[in-house]
Amino acid sequence: MSTAQEPQFFGHPRGLSVLFFTEMWERFSYYGMRALLILFMTAATTTQNPGMGLDVGTAAAIYGLYTFFVYLLALPGGWIADNLWGQRKAVWVGGWVIAAGHFTMATGLDAGFYGGLILIVIGTGLLKPNVSTVVGELYPDGGARRDAGFSVFYMGINLGALFGPLLTSFLGEGYHWHWGFGLAGIGMVFGLIQYRMGEKHLGDCGKLKSTLSSDELASLNRKFMLATGLVVAAIVAFVSMVSMGILNVTLVQIAQTLGGSILLIVALFFVYLIGWGGHTATENKRLLVILWLFVLIAIFWSGFEQAGSSLNLFAQNLTDRSFFGWLMPAGFLQSVNSTFIIIFAPVFGMIWVWLAERNSNPSIPVKFGLGLLGLSAGFFVISWGAANATPEAGASVAWLIVMYFLHTVGELAISPVGLSSITKLAPVSRVGQMMGIWFVGTALGNLVAGLVAGQLDDLAPSALFRTVAMLVGAAGIIALLVSPGVKKIMGEVD
Repeated sequence: MSTAQEPQFFGHPRGLSVLFFTEMWERFSYYGMRALLILFMTAATTTQNPGMGLDVGTAAAIYGLYTFFVYLLALPGGWIADNLWGQRKAVWVGGWVIAAGHFTMATGLDAGFYGGLILIVIGTGLLKPNVSTVVGELYPDGGARRDAGFSVFYMGINLGALFGPLLTSFLGEGYHWHWGFGLAGIGMVFGLIQYRMGEKHLGDCGKLKSTLSSDELASLNRKFMLATGLVVAAIVAFVSMVSMGILNVTLVQIAQTLGGSILLIVALFFVYLIGWGGHTATENKRLLVILWLFVLIAIFWSGFEQAGSSLNLFAQNLTDRSFFGWLMPAGFLQSVNSTFIIIFAPVFGMIWVWLAERNSNPSIPVKFGLGLLGLSAGFFVISWGAANATPEAGASVAWLIVMYFLHTVGELAISPVGLSSITKLAPVSRVGQMMGIWFVGTALGNLVAGLVAGQLDDLAPSALFRTVAMLVGAAGIIALLVSPGVKKIMGEVD
């Protein structure tokens, strides 16, 4: 038995602990910085702890574009690992790019802020999809033991998401924004140090598996670097023309155009797959189900990811955070969701198993509908709380806590079954592409979340949250109403 397979970490391969802490520190840095992002961008430039002084619409568009590309770049990040570097190198390089991004943001320069966001997007695209792939390789036999290993791994995700906002918000909101950004970078460095020290426990997992010769691999690397250089040059040219006024477009317009383009591309892709993809009638029906689930998950994340934008601003501006003379940083509330995940994920797992044993486990389309309704209920709660909140008499933090509980319930109903459903529904030759479509849906939801949050410039929070609640709730009701038909189209897929 190889070193990577020796059970030494809660009955799992010792390598799992290496990946557990790598992901924990990466999520610490990501969620820690996210808790500060829109608060820093909208903070006045004249205060003792000055921000960027941006209007909510512009700041929310930046937030949406940032989170959009974080998920979208998982697609090229996976390709780079599979074809050029291997997952181990992609995680290592990606982690250092993330750390460099946080430290660049900590410089306090506007150029450093935007440059840092770009670096974090690139680094996360390299690290995020590939660290999970290495976890899977620790369990070559698959089965229940692999599922249990991923459960342990996801606990690391939520621990990082729990402690990151607490510590970075304490420094960033309480003392200096850039100290918080810097702490996020330090967290990533901690993760990289333990990753390198424990890499020997991974055995051969995550190393490049290529049939190409060294010369062919070098040629592919050169082509990739050339293509990357051309893309970067095009982006720099576009940004330069916008900043100089040659192109008269706003960030909001860019985000809107990008979102519409993604929807059109996905629609055309599915038309091609179903019309000319060479699939059977059963496979085409299941592709339609994947398209439906893509729409639902994009709607779900467009509401859920308000956490870091509109809900974070509500926590700062319209929530009473005073406790015995101490003003709790608004970013602390970003840890509520991960706390509920840690507490209730095992409970939901037991509930699904209990229902399955009695042949009463809800189908995949029903769980999607229930997840959307849980999200909608949370927004109705916070809309109610926001209706009577003013800057002078803020709403109780209890409103946000109850809302995040309902959002967590929705997340636990819809998110865990998502990737699993794609692997079950996709044609064998299209599994990788359909997994990519799933990430695109998540990215699109994050982009829309930023655009929706930008409406706070024109709408009162209560009206915005109520509108989101009604739209998401309507989608949930529709999902439940059509679920019998969707389940029939799915056939034998459970």
